[in-house]
Amino acid sequence: MTSLIVAGIVVAVVLFVILPSILIIVTEYERAVFFRLGHIKEGAKGPGIVVRFPLIDRVVKVSLRVEVVDIPPQAAITSDNVTIQVDAVVYFQVLDPVQAVLGVDSYRFASQRVAMTSLRSIIGRFQLDDLLAHRETVNDELRDKIAQSTGAWGVEVKQVEIRDITLPPELLRAMARQAEAERERRAKVIAATGELEASQELAEAATTLATAPGALQLRTLQTLAEVATEKNSTLIFPIPVELLTAIRAIGEPRQ
Repeated sequence: MTSLIVAGIVVAVVLFVILPSILIIVTEYERAVFFRLGHIKEGAKGPGIVVRFPLIDRVVKVSLRVEVVDIPPQAAITSDNVTIQVDAVVYFQVLDPVQAVLGVDSYRFASQRVAMTSLRSIIGRFQLDDLLAHRETVNDELRDKIAQSTGAWGVEVKQVEIRDITLPPELLRAMARQAEAERERRAKVIAATGELEASQELAEAATTLATAPGALQLRTLQTLAEVATEKNSTLIFPIPVELLTAIRAIGEPRQ
């Protein structure tokens, strides 16, 4: 009985203590970098089960998935001397696990610091209007700038996106006044254009009526009919409409 208990304890120690330290499970999205007696073994291992010797081998797991790094708001000055706060997000992926372990102490921390300094440097090359209107250009230059440093660590920058640009309050008020003035200018231009088109149409109508006297009388009768629809008005004509032509002919000087 005692031998069975001892055997059970030995089996438990082997299963739960020794085997986990010998057999390392590497998932599909990970790679294991081996160090044996301080020297790195060529190539990363995995996925699957890999064997290591305790006290001799040291294993560092590196994820191959795309990772996201947030860049906290950075104070930057544009080329036209405007101080703004800019934050961004960086997507990167490890392509060479061995170089990611040997090339830098922490590739995540280093990538974030490179992104922060590169963000301030790139922002300083653009004017505020270009920065607001052409974010894609800024994102591309920022990605290329960061990739120049992270490429030596076996890390590829997939994408960089400027997330938010915070402007000073006084600049926001100035931009609001400028936008309001622009809207008022457009409204006045549209109103003036409408008046010009209306005057041109009225001039053409007056010319047409002047060449056709009967049309003027018809227009007068149409106006009377429209006014007569309102039963709260009384219209008085002291003379027939037909006499207007004769009076006009008397008033004109003879050739």
